Amino acid sequence: MTHDWLDNDAGPVVRPYAMTGGRVAPADCDFDLVAFVVATVPDLTSGQQLQPEHHAIVAAAWEPISVVELAAQLDLSVGVVRVFLGDLRSAGLISLYEPPAASQPHDVDVLKAVVNGLRAL
Repeated sequence: MTHDWLDNDAGPVVRPYAMTGGRVAPADCDFDLVAFVVATVPDLTSGQQLQPEHHAIVAAAWEPISVVELAAQLDLSVGVVRVFLGDLRSAGLISLYEPPAASQPHDVDVLKAVVNGLRAL
């Protein structure tokens, strides 16, 4: 018996929007892709209604890890990971720490110097 959702080489194929229930953005807030994720609990209890990806994120984030590194490690798209992180953050299961540079505006003089340096090449 063959199935359309099964690719013999890749395994089961599930679209990202199916994993997130059609959601494309985190529910509570937006955060930078270089923000560090840290789990606040060592392991999720079986009583919580979370997907296997939620459990994998908490396990991988026991030590600080950036959002993009987490996505790469779990082989999930960054958009899917951001939605799951929003779920976990709302439940109080993770903390997100954004680097100070991400919240501060860029120095226009530095950007102009970079552009001028590139033009000089």
